[in-house]
Amino acid sequence: MVFILLFLTVSTDYSSNYTILRERMVKEQIIARGVKDSSVINAMLTVERHLFVPKRYQPYAYEDHPLPIPYNQTISQPYIVALMTELIAVKKTDKVLEIGTGSGYQAAILSLLADSVFTIEIICELATSADEKLESLGYDNVIVKCGDGYKGWKENAPFDGIIVTCAPDKIPPPLISQLAIGGRMVIPVGEFYQELILVTKDSTGITKKNIIPVRFVPMTGEH
Repeated sequence: MVFILLFLTVSTDYSSNYTILRERMVKEQIIARGVKDSSVINAMLTVERHLFVPKRYQPYAYEDHPLPIPYNQTISQPYIVALMTELIAVKKTDKVLEIGTGSGYQAAILSLLADSVFTIEIICELATSADEKLESLGYDNVIVKCGDGYKGWKENAPFDGIIVTCAPDKIPPPLISQLAIGGRMVIPVGEFYQELILVTKDSTGITKKNIIPVRFVPMTGEH
């Protein structure tokens, strides 16, 4: 019984210091691993990650791993969010597309860096809850829709940056066509084993660069 009470005390203290935990997360998990973009670092310090996970996981929101969210989906490891954001080199004038809204955390990070963020989630219940969460927290330059991310969002293309947070077995051609000339896309590709790939586009075509091995939920929808 003494052990249980001690555990509860520690857990309560742990979950009540989110600002300190967020600062530690950025220092130890993100800066220490080589993320240098100050705007990305500031966004990771600003967005309250614990508000984008189910309440029972909030005490663990700033730890160095993904966390479950409803409908068998996950919120990515903080370092991966920061890395992918840095890779697409978002500018304040940019229009960015995100495939796989999830809880809305990545969209919130992007919203602080870009002019506008368009984000697609194939699970309509997640799209609705993310939209409500983002709106309630004041991220008013994010537009959420329920749809098949494989097809992108043609009506609002081209996009200066595209982040894909679910893994197809190959890069979807619609996303390549919707990437602006001079734009950058970061996407995990593969089935069981996946590679994070940076795609850059110029007037002659695209260039692909392998970044690191990763593990994301699979992309569903049209393939």
